[in-house]
Amino acid sequence: MSLRRAHLVVPVVATAMVLSAFSQPRDGAGRFANENGKGPASFADVFKWQVWDRLTGKRRVAPAHAPVPAVVPDLALLRTPPAPGEPARVTWLGHASFLVQLDGVSLLVDPALKPALFGGIARNVAPGVAIEDLPPIDAVLVSHSHYDHLDLPTLEALHAPVVAGLGLERWFRDRGLFCTELGWWRTTTVRGVRVTFVPAQHWSRRGLFDTNTTLWGGFVVEGTRASLYHSGDTAWFDGFKEIGARFPAIDAALLPIGAYDPEWFMSHQHLDPEQALRAFGDLGARTFVAMHWGTFKLTDEPLDEPPWRLEAERRRLGLDPARVRVPAVGETLVIGRAADPRARAHPPE
Repeated sequence: MSLRRAHLVVPVVATAMVLSAFSQPRDGAGRFANENGKGPASFADVFKWQVWDRLTGKRRVAPAHAPVPAVVPDLALLRTPPAPGEPARVTWLGHASFLVQLDGVSLLVDPALKPALFGGIARNVAPGVAIEDLPPIDAVLVSHSHYDHLDLPTLEALHAPVVAGLGLERWFRDRGLFCTELGWWRTTTVRGVRVTFVPAQHWSRRGLFDTNTTLWGGFVVEGTRASLYHSGDTAWFDGFKEIGARFPAIDAALLPIGAYDPEWFMSHQHLDPEQALRAFGDLGARTFVAMHWGTFKLTDEPLDEPPWRLEAERRRLGLDPARVRVPAVGETLVIGRAADPRARAHPPE
């Protein structure tokens, strides 16, 4: 990677007073923590779900594969990102992976584009855009360290600068990748596009002894015509209201709707479809964009169940179907407010 490209990601310098206000919650051992203090599941709970409930027939059983809508992407369109002043484009690549294009910049969020994840979990559906067909990528945004969001084989193939949470830089440095680390509410810019790391209700681990040593979160991406929120992995928490208050003009909220079953185990780390729409309301966003379903069989619900539950909840709430989008893999959505002199959504520094 050239030095010029590395410097496309520029950290924003904060004053000491702001740094103090943005200090991260930590537990007694100095590890990162959620704002409500809840951590990952205990070994006993993992054993109950993975082993005991399976042996006793209490686990829900669903096939490892299911049909998921997919379309052929318009590669000619995606080759060039929209110019400043034009609406943004968001292309779902499967799971939590998106190509986000705005203001002349192409970003990838949580790209996991190989045939399988670490541990041999195979894809149910091919990536919406293959790695070799992607446009030049200005930066990759990584929400946290779990293997379905931080896929090192994909990142090594892309060889683009990375923006990620505190503590993750070492994973990229060893592979020759430039990384900008951010704490919650901290901002960097990628060729003029603002990227802010925001809280999430989750946890982190890649090995046996590194639980919560790296920070997890979501991203707010702001351009001249669109403000986009990608939650990363998260359970429902009061932080959605604060994100919406700090960024009151979010045009699209990219929210997870899968990996929720069994509820007793997953509800502290993932959203179900009903909770995702509740989060959407708390955020005050204009458009809901579904993600984190149908790609990898990680939990017990059928792979194709989440959109059905989402649609039932949308109808119950009386939401306009144009505001709740479930894109096909490879589909591109155009996102942006009407051209007017409104200011960006970011809070004052």
